[in-house]
Amino acid sequence: MVSQLPVRILGIAGSLRTGSYNYALLRAARDLAPPGAEVHLLDRALLAGIPPYNEDVRAQGEPASVTALKEAIRQADALLIATPEYNFSIPGVLKNALDWASRPPETSPFSGKPVAIIGATAGTWGTVRAQMHLRQVCQALNMFPLNRPEVLVAFAAEKFNADGHLTDETARQLIRSLLEELVRWAICLRRRP
Repeated sequence: MVSQLPVRILGIAGSLRTGSYNYALLRAARDLAPPGAEVHLLDRALLAGIPPYNEDVRAQGEPASVTALKEAIRQADALLIATPEYNFSIPGVLKNALDWASRPPETSPFSGKPVAIIGATAGTWGTVRAQMHLRQVCQALNMFPLNRPEVLVAFAAEKFNADGHLTDETARQLIRSLLEELVRWAICLRRRP
């Protein structure tokens, strides 16, 4: 019988910016993880090293950065993706990484993987449109997105201190609740035949 705990969660930030609010959200999630859950953050340098998707390049041999990304996804029981919102959608760097890791489809590490989506933005809407687009991508990749709670951090500059620590208690509680639900979801999906 497969042990239910620990649940290994891979956090992927869709931003490469040094002061990224979304990477800071993942650091907060790592600190707020419930007992029995481990949140590991994907190195932003790995994400930055993934070339633009090109089937010709893939046919010649998968880049090492893509192989490392796929392996990190395979080792995770669940994914936690923190996305900024660029032009009402997800950033190109995140979409590019998802496209690479999903190829070829028959061996995609995404298939059947539980995923939770969070996001922070300096603006008003808290990445709601980007999260909706990301849910569509997750569906296409045969992942199982967690529906609630939603973590949509608006006016992010007011919710983090100068060191990049999330100080907003409402957001912290939502992340705690989301991680508890993600752990339950991952354990439930482990039991599938």
